[in-house]
Amino acid sequence: MPQLAQRMRRAKPSAIMMIAEKAKALQASGRDIISFSIGVPNFLPGPHVYEAVRKALEHDSGQYGSNRGSNALLDAFLAHLAQVGLTGYARENISTGVGAKHVLYNLAEALLDEGDEIAFPTPYWTSYMDIAEILGARPKLLPCPPSQGYKLTPRQLDEALTPATRVFLFNNPSNPTGMVYTREEIAALAEVLARKPDTWIITDDIYHRMVFDGLGYSNFVQFQPSLRDRLVFVDSLSKTYGMPGWRVGFMAGPKAVADAVTTLNSNHITNLPEMTTAAAIAALSGPQDVTVARVADFAHRRDRVHAALTAIPGIACPRPQGAFYAFPDISAFFGRRHGDTVLADDVAFCAALLEAKGIACVPGSAFGEPRAMRISYTCPAEQLEPGMARIAAFCSEIR
Repeated sequence: MPQLAQRMRRAKPSAIMMIAEKAKALQASGRDIISFSIGVPNFLPGPHVYEAVRKALEHDSGQYGSNRGSNALLDAFLAHLAQVGLTGYARENISTGVGAKHVLYNLAEALLDEGDEIAFPTPYWTSYMDIAEILGARPKLLPCPPSQGYKLTPRQLDEALTPATRVFLFNNPSNPTGMVYTREEIAALAEVLARKPDTWIITDDIYHRMVFDGLGYSNFVQFQPSLRDRLVFVDSLSKTYGMPGWRVGFMAGPKAVADAVTTLNSNHITNLPEMTTAAAIAALSGPQDVTVARVADFAHRRDRVHAALTAIPGIACPRPQGAFYAFPDISAFFGRRHGDTVLADDVAFCAALLEAKGIACVPGSAFGEPRAMRISYTCPAEQLEPGMARIAAFCSEIR
């Protein structure tokens, strides 16, 4: 029998989706499950988005669209960028994809040859490692432990990036930690990057409008304009607008990179669907009140979750300031028992928590940090307090 390609030995299913599917299966079997597993914002876009789709249906051309994205969509995204201070881009600097994950995969294909080095901080979003391994790149991990607030330091970055580092991939606000870099921290890292001319920079900033405490969002290129020639900004509709299933992602960067991603689109997807394009234009250009309200709600949820976690003896949790995640350090419980179960590591801890209390969380090892677990606090509001209470009860029973 013919065999699969060698790269499929390196491909793995999403660890996050595996946990989410297990939680769904348990719910279907009658278990009372509260899921803190998947990073879905759990709200819908405003009515103007659906109205735009209805109008588009009435005028559907049925034709192929642009590999890059329609001019109206590119213009809407350029205006969206300008609102956060990322100016100086034109249509030729933009390309689109079927979600930010697809854009990131295309960027990896465009910028990395097999054996090339790609560096990114740990904890990392699971797909960074998966994409690198599928393409045969060499990940260089930059550990950012809880003791340094899960943040990369300029010294770490300076020591890690060498002429052999082809790509530096950076995520702000962070999935899985919810941490946000201050203007001063971004400026300091940008200064280091300016001294590393051989390295492409990808900023995966899909949560950049989900920032709390008046902190604001900053990008390297705002402090070091010379980085514009090798920096790529990645964005998505999924989190900001409650549209993960619509699958629309964007990149802004050098024309050569945007052209490369567009060429890959011509071979992978051809174009975004016309109805999806209409929805995306409406989301980017229309009223932003739904997003603003949800960000305020997530900040309130963050306060409740963080207070509940830090009240549990043995748990340490740096205070997140963006996205909708908390990433508590649970390593104090490793080697101890819950009932007859030895909590050897994060995987055992999360498995026992799901079995004993019906709480689904993702083990931190899926994100390269086995001392922790990820909590996504986007569940229905009425589940938040009971869910945190179950985690507290579980921890109190550990001996």
